[in-house]
Amino acid sequence: MATQITQIDHPESRRTVLRVEGDMLSDDALLIEKIASAASAETGHNITIDLADLDFMDSDAASVLRQLKEKKGYEIDGVEIFLQTAVNMAERS
Repeated sequence: MATQITQIDHPESRRTVLRVEGDMLSDDALLIEKIASAASAETGHNITIDLADLDFMDSDAASVLRQLKEKKGYEIDGVEIFLQTAVNMAERS
């Protein structure tokens, strides 16, 4: 499934959420980094990357996201749901 990125601005809380759906590879994570940086510069909002609807993420993409969290202070949400889904799928196999 192709990656779909939806930007949702919340001016009242000064937060921009990037909701990611589908599969995330390293190129997708780098695109998210560009979108997040542009949104932050344009709005001045804090950035949250929502991964709750993600189906797959490779290790290179995970590394990029970790750097975004550690170096830029972006918040990463929905990882628990993503991990639980992966565990459930593995148990069924």
